[in-house]
Amino acid sequence: MNTIIIVCFFTGVIHLTECLALSMRLAGARTGQIATSLSFVNIAFLISRLSNMFQAPLLGALVDQAVRLRAAPELLASFRLILLAAFAGNLLAMIFTPGVSYILVKGIAVFERLGSIPSLLLAALKPRHLFKILAGLRLPRLDYFSGLNYRAVPHTFLYLNILMVAIYAVGVLAALLAGAFLPEQRATAVQLSGIVNGLATIMLAIMVDPTGARITDQAVHGKRPLNDVWTMVFFLQAGRLLATLAVAQLILWPAARYIMAVTKWLTALAG
Repeated sequence: MNTIIIVCFFTGVIHLTECLALSMRLAGARTGQIATSLSFVNIAFLISRLSNMFQAPLLGALVDQAVRLRAAPELLASFRLILLAAFAGNLLAMIFTPGVSYILVKGIAVFERLGSIPSLLLAALKPRHLFKILAGLRLPRLDYFSGLNYRAVPHTFLYLNILMVAIYAVGVLAALLAGAFLPEQRATAVQLSGIVNGLATIMLAIMVDPTGARITDQAVHGKRPLNDVWTMVFFLQAGRLLATLAVAQLILWPAARYIMAVTKWLTALAG
């Protein structure tokens, strides 16, 4: 149980940082500093990757324990709990997005003056600045949602985002789950996570990310209102909530079964 709690914590951090990365796009649109905001996005993804570095071995330990105890069905319940932690991380990010966006706007201005991320971090850690940052993490007011315009954002783009996030959320978990049910072919099953995540990668690179960048660039150049970027960020984050709360839960076991079938096919092919 302690291991599951730690895994849930790191899973929440991963989804928290990835969801908050969307608020950096909003800050970039507000300041017009798109390239600078992208560097802040890279910092958020660095935190996500560091969390994943700690999370992955613990997930492997859970699978090893399930194999030893012949408790693969119980592992499915544990993975559903991990997906709930992903939902919690996305929810927390969505709640604090307005405040984080405000802080990032200020941070970009300071970065333009100081010229380096280390200097910015050192300035942020000063007590008086740290207090202002924490004070900026306020809960959103109702008027933050008054200007949302669902029609201003391509709907297919939003639906694909939901599917992409759900696939990413279950990709590794489904492969590990398949390995627990097929312990003799576990190495093959784990390596097949890419056949699930690959689809999400294609969707992100071709259909989701370019559309989001286009909407942001159009807002910066005055071709559409800045409110459209806020609308996009809100519905992308809402999509992440739906993806991790419902869609990922629905496709976790079918994805694991799919990987198990491919694993058996590859084993028969090799034999």
